[in-house]
Amino acid sequence: MSRRGSRVRAVLSVLVAWVSLVGGGTAWSASSAPAREGAELRVGAVSAVAPGVGYREFSLKGRHGPAHGHLLTVDLRERRVSVDLLYPGTVAARSGISQLADRRGAVGGVNGDFFNIAEQQHPGVEATGAPVGPAVAGGRSLKAAVPYGQRFGPDTPRGVSTEDVLAVGTDRVARLDRLRLDGVVRAGEDELELSGFNQYALPVGGVGAYTADWGSASRLRATCGTDNDRGAPCSRTTYEVTVRGGRVTAVSRRPGRGPVPRGTVVLVGREGGARDLSRLEVGEEVDVVRRLRSREGGALRCALGGFPILRDGRALRGLDAVTGAVRTAAGVGGHGHRLYLLALDGRAAYRSGLTLAELAATMRDLGAEDAFNLDGGGSSTLVTRDPHGGRAAVRNHPSGGAERAVANGIGVFVR
Repeated sequence: MSRRGSRVRAVLSVLVAWVSLVGGGTAWSASSAPAREGAELRVGAVSAVAPGVGYREFSLKGRHGPAHGHLLTVDLRERRVSVDLLYPGTVAARSGISQLADRRGAVGGVNGDFFNIAEQQHPGVEATGAPVGPAVAGGRSLKAAVPYGQRFGPDTPRGVSTEDVLAVGTDRVARLDRLRLDGVVRAGEDELELSGFNQYALPVGGVGAYTADWGSASRLRATCGTDNDRGAPCSRTTYEVTVRGGRVTAVSRRPGRGPVPRGTVVLVGREGGARDLSRLEVGEEVDVVRRLRSREGGALRCALGGFPILRDGRALRGLDAVTGAVRTAAGVGGHGHRLYLLALDGRAAYRSGLTLAELAATMRDLGAEDAFNLDGGGSSTLVTRDPHGGRAAVRNHPSGGAERAVANGIGVFVR
């Protein structure tokens, strides 16, 4: 059989399972289909989690040995189903996905974006726990993307940006998108470009805005590293301005820490941005305007960062086909009406993981047209919860033997 015929056979098997799930039929029995040359994808029976939401397991042999995974399928055409960002309530904080799901009443979810997990290269500077990419929750923008050189995570294909997101619009359609920050700081006739919003790293020479959504973590980390080197020293030229009620209420030469009160914006500048902010005086009127602009257009319900690995059924060029790792991914199918949430078992379960190229192929074989890589390794976690009660259960086997506290995730809700 040709390779194309093998892929069609795999996708048809998944479609049969999907129809059985959403149509209320009997769960299909485990079957196998050659996902691609040298690998066999075996997909287990579907268990209904809630109307429009199903769970199943799968396995295959990758370049580095056997891999075992867990998959949530979400039918966004089911009006009782919705998807939103899971996060601890502030950007610079972390929590386990099961705790976040329980807190919000989600029936399922996976971990999300890569995040500022460590700061060994900057002694005395705390890791914020904040995610790399943009984030939108409940239709509200929480943060923008850090410079590419400041990101955490594996190497990405050429052309990928930290502004890339997996998003679900208010129209209930999922898509891959990019979210760019548009913002200015106006003081009299002067206008400064805003180059950061609730993010753990600012561009060299930039100015960032921090709101109550940031949390209580120190803002010093935002002035460390450079656009091309996350581990570069922290800037020696910094400035912070506190704006409340449209007026400057305080200034400081060093970024501070602690919660930002509601109705307050803290501006942090480094290098040229710091020199620009230092011209502002206490009592001066200041207006801070910011928004995340979608490349695709249309209002968003939720969005989170990571990077694309599959577009229109084709793997992105330059995906790593050598390094095996535990992975988390999200896929979009059915012209944006179907969502696939995947997490692999960790190394503690004696599994070898997949390369990014294998992950893209697996997502395609499971039915995704587009796919998005999320934080993996010890962060990979998939949970489900009985919608009628009970606590969220971790369905995969995390690498560290227990789930890791993470910055955010994707939650599935049923009303």
